[in-house]
Amino acid sequence: MNTHAWSEYADLSVDSSGIGTLRIQNAGKLNILGTPVIQALSAALAHIADRDDIRVLVVRGEGDRAFIAGADIKEMVDFDMQRAEAFIDGLRKLSDAVRLLPKPVIARIPGWCLGGGMEFALACDFRVGADEAKMGMPEVKVGIPSIIQAALLPRLIGTARSNWMLLTGEIVEADKAHSWGLLDSVVPLADLDEEVTRIARLMTDLGPAALAQQKRLLREWENEPLETSILNGVREFAQAFNTGEPQKYMGEFVKAKQKSN
Repeated sequence: MNTHAWSEYADLSVDSSGIGTLRIQNAGKLNILGTPVIQALSAALAHIADRDDIRVLVVRGEGDRAFIAGADIKEMVDFDMQRAEAFIDGLRKLSDAVRLLPKPVIARIPGWCLGGGMEFALACDFRVGADEAKMGMPEVKVGIPSIIQAALLPRLIGTARSNWMLLTGEIVEADKAHSWGLLDSVVPLADLDEEVTRIARLMTDLGPAALAQQKRLLREWENEPLETSILNGVREFAQAFNTGEPQKYMGEFVKAKQKSN
């Protein structure tokens, strides 16, 4: 039973293969990010980071209307500068918790994925959507800029498309989101859970240390010069052999090849 302090707004389940599912709950029909929800999800992710039994994490909203349809405008409407900074810094920390989590993270996107919800999704390693998904950064329509993970957009989908999304606030349908690279896979809504599970299982049998190392390298490569990344990679490769995983997985591969010959 989920009895953690964050349980009111986040539910965590783990199956026998090591797939963890973090479900946002009690956040309205569209899974809106208000301060209590942001704090609960941040606490849940800190807990998940220390769970060795969780190999891959799926993040989803409650129901199929939305992944997360944005931050709580009702809460933000009365902000002054200090409260606005505290709120958005909490959302930044939440996005960083996902982006830096030492496990692969899949965002399950059945419908609306807007504003702060899209920033959260961009922080995930994979975004799997239904053909009914709609993505957008409409912050300019309510008088604020898109920030935090919106900074990833130019390198993900290019400058021209980022300009269009961030300056017009236009909503992008699933097929366009897929062709642009905002979604990694798109399937009918009825097949969404099966597709999410299929992708998660591509990683559950892999070495958790290697996956954590690879994800950390991906984050470092976002900021390092190419030559630095290449040189550091030599050290990282060697350090992998301290975990025992190369010996285990390479040994299994060699045995399998020998049996097949």
